[in-house]
Amino acid sequence: MEEANKSVASWFIFRGLCDSKELQTFLLLPFSTLYLMTAVGNLFVVLLFITDPHLHSPMYFLLANLSFVDFCLSSVTTPKLTTDFLKDNKTISFGGCMTQIFGVHFFGGGEMVLLVTMAYDRYVAICKPLHYSSIMDRRKCIWLVLISWTTGFVHAMSQQVMILDVPFCGSRIVDSFFCDTPLVIKLACIDTHTLGMFINANSGVLATICFILLVISYTYILLTVRLHSKDGASKALSTCTSHITVVLLFFGPCFLIYLWPFSITWMDKFLAVFYTVITPLLNPAIYTLRNKDIRNAIKRLINQHMNSQDNF
Repeated sequence: MEEANKSVASWFIFRGLCDSKELQTFLLLPFSTLYLMTAVGNLFVVLLFITDPHLHSPMYFLLANLSFVDFCLSSVTTPKLTTDFLKDNKTISFGGCMTQIFGVHFFGGGEMVLLVTMAYDRYVAICKPLHYSSIMDRRKCIWLVLISWTTGFVHAMSQQVMILDVPFCGSRIVDSFFCDTPLVIKLACIDTHTLGMFINANSGVLATICFILLVISYTYILLTVRLHSKDGASKALSTCTSHITVVLLFFGPCFLIYLWPFSITWMDKFLAVFYTVITPLLNPAIYTLRNKDIRNAIKRLINQHMNSQDNF
């Protein structure tokens, strides 16, 4: 009899960012533009790395992977968010919901480890410059990227396993614009307090370990540059500013979402937008605007295109 009262949900309904139909219509164009800029910006960085031999170095290989991950992370949630602005009934199938959960944690978890890998690359380049080419060879770079993707996959699968067989009944309303594990388990028929703690701990532990490794890496880098540089403090700051900025933009919302004990709906939605929409847009801008090699690569690509047009 107890099993009869439990069911596997076939669909969920998103409450969305807001209730006002007028505001949703107004937000359609800005969010569509943000996603288009995110897709173009990140894929352009990947294209630059592929087409320009001058960028075939470990740092830009990792940066191209980061841009691809950011594009994928934004694509998991933003297209659905923008199309839902036009709908009164913002439904998603159970399979679609599980796919979103897997995608967010797969690409999000992978990006955490990838940021650690990028910090390690900068540590070797600055603290052990004479051994950089031997330590960060092609084989090592590929393995480090594979480790980041594998970690993201394992993390996402662990989230899926914990929620896949949870029975749902009654309300199907998810108070957000995409499916995430802490939000979906609130709709379960059973007491999920312990399960929720495990789910948050799963994401929190990964984020905390990666953040500690990042702090250690950048501390070593800053100290090394300060000790061996004439203009120590300023050069140390400028060397890692872009990397540290990306780390703070990415990890700040993660800690507040998964480790902060208090949940405020509007704050959670803002952080979710920042995590899935804004940060993937800012990352390519932060890295490229401060990077002379990428700016030169863009000029070479433009000149190459203009020359081909002249020859034609």
